[in-house]
Amino acid sequence: MHLRHPAARRQELVEDLFGHRVTDPYRWLEQSDSFETTSWSAAQHALCRQALDALPGRPWLRARMAELLAPGVTGPPVWRGAQRFFMQRLPGQEHAALHVVDGEGTERVLLDPAVLDPTGRTTLDTWQLDREGRRLAFQTSVAGDDSSFLWVLDIASGDVIDGPVDRCRRSPVAWLPGGEAFFYVRRLPPHEVPPGEEHYHRRVWLHRVGTDPDRDDELVFGDAGPRTASYTVGLSADGRWLIVTRTTGAVRRNDVWIADLTTSSHGVPVFVPVQTGVDARTRAVVSRHGRVYLHTDHGAPHRRLAVADVTDFQATRAPSPSEWKDLVPEDPRAQLEHFTILDGPELDRALLLVVRNRHTISEITVHDLETGAQLGDIATPGRGWVGEIRGRQHEAWFTYTDPFTPITVLRWDARDHTTSVWASPPGHRTDTRSPDPTRHPVGTTHQITCASPDGTHVRVTVLAPRDSPSGPRPAILYAYGGFGLSYKPLYRPDVLAWVEAGGVYAVAHVRGGGEEGADWHSAGTRAHKQKSIDDLHAAADALCHAGWTTPSRLVLSGESNGGLLVAAAMTQRPDSYRAVLCAAPVLDMVRYEHTGLGASWTGEYGSAAVPEEIDWLFGYSPYHHVGEGTEYPAVLLTVSDGDGVVDPLHARKMCAALQHATGPTPGRDGRGLTLLRVEAGAGHGPRATSRGLELSLDQLSFAAWQSGLTLPH
Repeated sequence: MHLRHPAARRQELVEDLFGHRVTDPYRWLEQSDSFETTSWSAAQHALCRQALDALPGRPWLRARMAELLAPGVTGPPVWRGAQRFFMQRLPGQEHAALHVVDGEGTERVLLDPAVLDPTGRTTLDTWQLDREGRRLAFQTSVAGDDSSFLWVLDIASGDVIDGPVDRCRRSPVAWLPGGEAFFYVRRLPPHEVPPGEEHYHRRVWLHRVGTDPDRDDELVFGDAGPRTASYTVGLSADGRWLIVTRTTGAVRRNDVWIADLTTSSHGVPVFVPVQTGVDARTRAVVSRHGRVYLHTDHGAPHRRLAVADVTDFQATRAPSPSEWKDLVPEDPRAQLEHFTILDGPELDRALLLVVRNRHTISEITVHDLETGAQLGDIATPGRGWVGEIRGRQHEAWFTYTDPFTPITVLRWDARDHTTSVWASPPGHRTDTRSPDPTRHPVGTTHQITCASPDGTHVRVTVLAPRDSPSGPRPAILYAYGGFGLSYKPLYRPDVLAWVEAGGVYAVAHVRGGGEEGADWHSAGTRAHKQKSIDDLHAAADALCHAGWTTPSRLVLSGESNGGLLVAAAMTQRPDSYRAVLCAAPVLDMVRYEHTGLGASWTGEYGSAAVPEEIDWLFGYSPYHHVGEGTEYPAVLLTVSDGDGVVDPLHARKMCAALQHATGPTPGRDGRGLTLLRVEAGAGHGPRATSRGLELSLDQLSFAAWQSGLTLPH
C-alpha cells in the first residue's frame, strides 16, 4: 500500500513561558474554518480512507460486531405508582427509546429519538419523571452539541407541553410535588458572560411549566459561584428538602447545601451548609423519615455511608462531617458505589442494599437500615459490573454485565431473597434464572499485577481467547487514568470481536483513575501525572514479560484523558509500542485551557499560567515532545467535529507534528503512518449505534493490521 502524508506548513513560532522555550509550529491548525485548515483536513480524510478502507478482514469485523450488537439492550425500571418506565433498544434500532407500561400491562413507546429525528443525529441525553408520573422532563442534543435542549412531555397524551429551554447540557431536574415546577441547571446567556466563557457560568433555577424561561425563571443558587462551577439538585421524597451540590471544575470534591422549602419561598430558599471547603466528595439524600444519608469519601478514600438527622442542619449550626455517624463504614479495599433502601410494609425490617466495587468487580451486600449491620449478600452472576441499583418497597432491580455477557436486568425480592432475570436483551432469549457466565465460548478474564517504577502495584485486567495456543499474541492495551473515573468491565462487542479473532485485550488500572479510591486518583493528578504514564509503561512491560504479547504486536488505546495518556507514553518510549489508537485526545498541555472545557480541568492537570505548574505540563505534553526524525508507532487519531469538550485542534496539531517527524512517506507496512479520522455530526458523547460501529471498525482493523492479527474473511 503506497501512502503519503499531506504536507503541512510549519510556523517559526516560539514563546518563552516562565523560562520554557515553547515551539508551536502548527498553531494555524487551531483555526478549524480557515481555507488552509479545511484543505489540509480534506487531504487527511482522503489519506485516512485510502489506508483504512483497503484493510483485510473489515467485512467480517463489521458483520460480527453488528451481530453482537443486534440483540439490543433493556435498562432497569423507574416506577411511578403502577406505571413503570425503562429504556430499551430493540434489534435494528439506532438509539434506545423510553418505554412505559401502565397498570393494566399495556406497553407503549413514550419517547423515541428516531421519531424525533430520523437522521439519527439527535440523542436523548437525560430524562426525569415528576413524582406523580404525569409529566416527563427530557433533554436532547443534535450532532454532538453539548448544549442540550430541555422539554416537558405530558405522559398520558404524549404531547410536548413546554420547551425548548436551551443551554442546559444534561441538567439535573428536581420536580416539586404536583408537577407544575422544577429546579434545574442552566448556563447564563452568551451576552451576559465574557467572550470565550460561553460553556461556563451555570446557575440553579426554578422553572414553572409553561412559562418563559428567559423572562420568568427564578435564580435560586450560584450567582456568586466560580465560573467553572457545575451543580446538581435533588429533593427529598416528600418535596420538603432541597439539596444543591456544587463542583468547581473537574475536581473530585464538592460543596453541599440543604434548604427547608416549608420555611422559605421556593424561589428564594434559605440554604444551610452540609459540607463546604472540605477536600471530599459527598452525595446527600434525605429519606421520607427525615434521615440524611451521606455517601462520602471524607475521611474514607474508598467511601462510607454516614447518616445524620435532617433537623440538625440549622442556620445557627450544622454538624461537621466529622460528626456524621457511620452507617456503613469504609472497606479499605473496595469502593462503595451505590445504595438503595427497601422499606415496604411486607418486610419485618427496613433494608439497605449496598453495591461495592472491589478491584473492578462488583458485589452487593444487605444491611439493616437502622443499624447498618450486614445481614447477608446478593450473589451476582459472575465477576462483572453491577450498575445503579433501584429499590421499591420489597424489590430491587440492578443491571449486570461483564466483558462476555450482555447487560441483563435482575430483580431481587427481599421477602424470599430470590434473584431472577427481569429483562434480558430483547433480541436474546433466556429463562428466568440468573445467567451463568462461568463458561464463555470466546474468552477468559485474568487479573495480573505489575510494579510501577516507584514500587506501586498496578492491576491489569486481561481478556484472552479461550483455549488459545500459548505464546505472544496481538494485543490492545487500554487505559484512561484520570478524573477519578473507574474502568467498568462492560459487555463491548468490539472487544469481544477482537478476542474472538484471536487478540488479547488488556486494561491498565493506572493512577489517576478511581479504581482504588480517592487517594489513587490524587496520586495521578497535577504534579503526579507522570505516575499515570509510568504505570502504563509498567503494564505494557508486564504483558510482554508474561508472554501475552511483544512490543512489536502491542497497540495502545485511549480516549479523552486516555488519549493524552497513550500519546504521552508513545512520545516517551516510541520503541515499546507498535501502534496507538488515540481518540478525542488532549495533547497540547500548554494551551489546553483556552478551548473546549479545558478551563475546568486545572484541578486535574494544573495551569500553564502558573510557573510551577507549567513545569509539570510541559514535562509530558505530547505535542511538544514529538522529536524530528524519530520513528514513532503508527497512530490513528479519531475525533468528532462537534466535540465541545475536547477541541479537535489537539489531534490536528499532533497529526501534523507526527507526520513531519516521520517524513512524507511512511513504510509500506504502515510503520510511521499517522492518520486523522474526523467524524462529522458527532460530539464527545453518545452516538447512533451504526456510527459507533463504524468508528470501532476503523480502530480495530487498523490495530489488526499493525499488530499482525489476521481477521477472518
